[in-house]
Amino acid sequence: MHPSHVIRGRSSQLLAGRRVVIGVSGSIAAIELPKVIRELIRHGADVTAVMSPEAMRLVTPETLEFATGHPPVTQLTGNVEHVTLLGPGAGRADLYLIAPATANTISKIAHGIDDTPVTSCASVALGGGVPMLLAPAMHSHMGVNPAVQENLEKLRAWGVGIVPGASVEGEDKIASPEEVAAAVLHRLGSGPWAGRHVIVIGGAAREAIDEVRSVTNESSGKTAVALANQAYYRGAEVELWAGALQVPVPSWIPVTPWRGVEDLLALARRNRSELGEAAAVIVPAALSDFTLERRPGKIPSREHESLTLTLKRAPKVLPELRRMAPPPARLVAFKLEPAMAASALEEEGRRLARETGADWVVANEVASMGSAQMNALVLPPLGGRHWIRGPKAEFAGKLLDDIGRELSNFAASPSPPTHRARRPGRYRPRAH
Repeated sequence: MHPSHVIRGRSSQLLAGRRVVIGVSGSIAAIELPKVIRELIRHGADVTAVMSPEAMRLVTPETLEFATGHPPVTQLTGNVEHVTLLGPGAGRADLYLIAPATANTISKIAHGIDDTPVTSCASVALGGGVPMLLAPAMHSHMGVNPAVQENLEKLRAWGVGIVPGASVEGEDKIASPEEVAAAVLHRLGSGPWAGRHVIVIGGAAREAIDEVRSVTNESSGKTAVALANQAYYRGAEVELWAGALQVPVPSWIPVTPWRGVEDLLALARRNRSELGEAAAVIVPAALSDFTLERRPGKIPSREHESLTLTLKRAPKVLPELRRMAPPPARLVAFKLEPAMAASALEEEGRRLARETGADWVVANEVASMGSAQMNALVLPPLGGRHWIRGPKAEFAGKLLDDIGRELSNFAASPSPPTHRARRPGRYRPRAH
């Protein structure tokens, strides 16, 4: 068994049965390609490499054969490899990724020049409607060259997605393996979430005591980040509205911050139209039940042997979200409770659904807060119940698949959910 088969599908099966062709052009970033390839394979992809002559000066064909499990295409022969891989008919690739994409290769493709296997494959892919992604890598001065920028914009207008990397030490680096894999997963997303708008509201609320102190809780935000990430992998256009987080957010997820309950409600009101267009609003946030009056400045500790805080009931967020995101949007609420019997947990979850109008309720015990694991009782809108247990990334994927199936059935009704146009990536060098 080839080593590539050992890791296939270890992260997910979202690219199982999908064929990705990677065009490798002559940047020193080509030495990173085995990591990119292996990350795609971990999501189930079958990967074949195509190399330019300049790429072979930097990384050997044997290296990419080891990474992919297939001999790379290094020249076009009577087998018309560019047509075989990306032309019409059985076995055509699902996506053409050029990584790294040099300024030279980008400009050739934008002007229809075919003089390497990489650019010839691009011509066939563009002409045949095969999705394309570019992961640029070049000196930063080349990246801001007006000609290169113009060529990138031209390709973007043709539907080519651009996967930006970091701008470090005068170089526009190739995107990380995780960033490239996320872009491929998102572009190939074809299930019920593809092209739909999803808002995930997560993290811990912080209710200000004064200008430097707050009352908060133990939520890490892991569940919210996992849900946003898995929705993106499935092709959704995702927004994460984030309270306090203890985990990093992937670079491909746009984040809008909020602090306390009133701040979140104000954010929701400003974005009422966004909520109304969403296919789903998913709320694993740890929202405060109580708030307090914020005191000006910093309360001087030396002047107080003790300090009494007066808490008042915070406004309820979920009913407001339901009003701003009426059906067909699916409102997914989370109910956190201390350890209790499954029947009592279900009763609390169903009470929350009645009180807030939520379509789905996920009831979980307090032990899940801050943990890498989730043990949750899922209550769908049409009755029934089931448990999802496991790592939070796995939990998030299973929950989204469950909601996606119901969403597809709901979409068959006379008033289907709003779909947004898929947005190809835009090349913007990122400073780290």
